[in-house]
Amino acid sequence: MFDVDISELAKRSGVRASTLRFYEEKGLIASIGRRGLKRLFAPEVADRLSLIALGRASGFSLGEIAEMLEGSNLHGPDIDRDRLRAKAAELDKRIEQLTRMRDGLRHAADCKVPVLTDCPHFLRIVKVAGARRRRYRAEAV
Repeated sequence: MFDVDISELAKRSGVRASTLRFYEEKGLIASIGRRGLKRLFAPEVADRLSLIALGRASGFSLGEIAEMLEGSNLHGPDIDRDRLRAKAAELDKRIEQLTRMRDGLRHAADCKVPVLTDCPHFLRIVKVAGARRRRYRAEAV
């Protein structure tokens, strides 16, 4: 395979050139030179971009992804499997929360009370959502 310039890599991968430059700045990918003003990348960078996309879709931050890809060698990255297990557990918890929320919304949509705020089940959902929001804001500070 031949080296690809940044515009070709962007086209092939579906990742904008500006994002590729940002990823390079953050150490997630590396260019191998230039052709004129355009950065050149090894074809294997497309595989690395796929790993980055999987990490982002799984909820890993770019910093976490960079840490996991740091140990890359000739055989590929040495990804910390314990981190993958921990993220899978986080996703399980989030799926449970979303499932409860979905079920609660369906109940609210089908509730027979004339005014939704008279539905005790709906009011519990509202209360839980408010508590979560306050907890999230407190953790962010």
